[in-house]
Amino acid sequence: MSERPDRRPSPPGSPSPAKRAGGWRRPGSPASNPPATPPRSPKPAPPAPTSPDHRSVIDSAVYRDGVRVATPTTLAETFRRLREQPDGMAWIGLHRPTEIELHSLAGEFNLHPLSVEDALEAHQRPKLERYGDTLFVVLRAARYLDALEEVDFSELHIFVGPDFLITVRHGAAPDLSAVRRRMEESPELLSLGPEAALYAILDAVVDGYAPVVEGVQNDMDEIETEVFRGDPEVSRRIYELSREMVEFQRATRPLVGMLHSLMAGFAKYGTDEELQRYLRDVADHVTHTSERVDGFRQALTEILTVNATLVSQQQNAEMRALAEAGFEQNEEIKKISSWAAILFAPTLVGTIYGMNFEDMPELKWAGGYPFAILLMAVVCVSLYVIFKRRDWL
Repeated sequence: MSERPDRRPSPPGSPSPAKRAGGWRRPGSPASNPPATPPRSPKPAPPAPTSPDHRSVIDSAVYRDGVRVATPTTLAETFRRLREQPDGMAWIGLHRPTEIELHSLAGEFNLHPLSVEDALEAHQRPKLERYGDTLFVVLRAARYLDALEEVDFSELHIFVGPDFLITVRHGAAPDLSAVRRRMEESPELLSLGPEAALYAILDAVVDGYAPVVEGVQNDMDEIETEVFRGDPEVSRRIYELSREMVEFQRATRPLVGMLHSLMAGFAKYGTDEELQRYLRDVADHVTHTSERVDGFRQALTEILTVNATLVSQQQNAEMRALAEAGFEQNEEIKKISSWAAILFAPTLVGTIYGMNFEDMPELKWAGGYPFAILLMAVVCVSLYVIFKRRDWL
């Protein structure tokens, strides 16, 4: 493998690196001044190991003037073909690469150790950092899973240099193969350099938020229906969706500041005017999405409050119904008890005189029977009047 010089000379008549990268290096800026990072090491990097179950290098290509001129199958071959292409650009797509592969890329392209460490560990917040003439970008892509009615988040790391762009995916989204095909169909845009490819990836990530917003909006409508229908499971669904909106906010809010930082450097780094318009459009979409997500979270908070109020009202209604049922039951018990007491009095008299003892004086008394009947009637009428006055009857 031939050694790669620190800076490849351009052949006569070929565009300069500043013009090819859409002003990535303009005279008097990073191009004419010594870079903040040391020059690339000329020694070849070891080839990355391959695994039969997992292939880290999803797609690797070398472009010149926006046209693919080589499709290497290994990182080592990519490095060699890029050295052979003056004013070429390498676009390397990786999915969960190994530590050896990332260190191989770091040795070839002078990637900062901190950015490599972040790309290995993943679980980073969205951010944009500049290390010399290399940009390191972390994005959080999202997709809506219709079957599960939930939002799936994945992480994307991007290294952007003067003549290379490296993407490291830690998840299924976004579909970078579609982004690459779209850029290859527009060579005049891809010829602007790695910065144009970065724009396309940012645009794809932001466009991927739109189906998520629509899916969340449908979930919000369903939740509102369930809340007023009194579904007992709706509280758990509100909580789960609220947690997803917190993750969504963490994915979209930093993007607003990141894109404004990129736009603030338009003049400093001589960004192509066409790319400036594209990036402003992406920034507008991100701002709109971030506002929608903030609105969703606020609406979920309000829905949760309404649901708690409705649940409290329902519980109060149930308690009131139970109290009314208990009151009616007590009224019925009082009526039954009153009639039982009224009927008990004549039963008691009749039981006493039904014993038929010979020594009972009333048995041979001529007025004994009328007296017993009168006594029963007096007792029953007296009890009835008493219970009636107390509203027991």
